[in-house]
This record gives sequence, structure tokens and C-alpha cells, in this order.
Amino acid sequence: MKITYLSFCALAVSQAAFAQAPLVSITPQDQFFTNLTTLCGKAFLGNVTVGNESDNAFSKEKLVMHVRSCSKDELQIPFHVGDNASRTWIIKKTGSGLQLKHDHRTAKGEDDKSTMYGGHTIDAGWAQAQSFPADQYSKELFVASGIPQSAGNTWHMYIYPEKFTYRLTREGREFRVDFDLTKAITPPAAPWGYKD
Repeated sequence: MKITYLSFCALAVSQAAFAQAPLVSITPQDQFFTNLTTLCGKAFLGNVTVGNESDNAFSKEKLVMHVRSCSKDELQIPFHVGDNASRTWIIKKTGSGLQLKHDHRTAKGEDDKSTMYGGHTIDAGWAQAQSFPADQYSKELFVASGIPQSAGNTWHMYIYPEKFTYRLTREGREFRVDFDLTKAITPPAAPWGYKD
């Protein structure tokens, strides 16, 4: 079979269309992601260590983080507050850093009206710590939801051998939950909107 120049060019273009660009990242973010991946399949108890009166509901409940699903570029970490399984943290490699999103669902598994808010790294961070200032989608969602002060949110995650921390900061506000990584517990059922 004779391959003409035009058919060769068509083949080359078609192969190029299916080739995927590499998902690049930098060492501290890769290390942070890998550190979390080592916890995959495990669940841990947490406690509110910094908060205000509006956080009392969290303080009175059993808090569980479950590193439920891990792929090479995405982690899904449900955050259970008592019987409320509406929250899942999603950490994703984007090629320009790491993205954190909060997937909120109703008990029927439907998207909550306030869902997928979060932020993106703007610097290298460290293997043990990454910060996620609110992205534009989140800022607009917060304003539309009547909580414009949340547009200044930055979420932080820290991972050390014995402790994982989820922290929210903005001017005049701080919320922090520390999870004990020394004692894994039985993982909870799938969060709302997900299946085991």
C-alpha cells in the first residue's frame, strides 16, 4: 500500500489530536499530594481546635475525614460531621498547581446550592502545607449567596506524620480542625451523592 504525502499528514494530525499534554507540577506540590495519597482508604477522627460560636455545631459532633479515592491527579476526601455526609474535599492537580474544591450535596445526593467553591495555589507551598485562596467562581458565589465576607477566604491544609489539619482563614475569622493520624478508624459509608 502506497502512503501519499497527504495521507501521511492526515495521519500525523490525527495522532497529534489524541496526544495529551503532560500535566506538569512542581516538587513541593507533588510531595504534598503524595503525602496525602499515603493515607488513601483510611479515615481519622478530628477535633475543632480553633473556631467561634458559629462553629459550636462542629465541636459537638463526631468529625471524620476519609481519604476515600486517589488517582494520579485527584483526591476525594469526604469530611463527615456527625450524620451529615454532605461535604467532600476534592484536591486536583491542574498543571499550574493544586486546586481545592468543596463538593456539597444534599441528602438526596443532589448538588447543594452552594457547592464547588474553593481555591487554587498561587505559590509553591511546602510538602507539608498548601494554601488555596478563594477563586473567582467562589467569590461570585459567596456574593450571590449573601456572604461577601467569605470572598476573602483562604483554605489551608497541613499534613505531618501524626496530624492532618484543615484550616480556613480570612480577616476576623479562623476555623481549624486537627485530625489524629496515629489512629485510623473504620471508614464511614460513602458521602451523599457518591457510591461505594
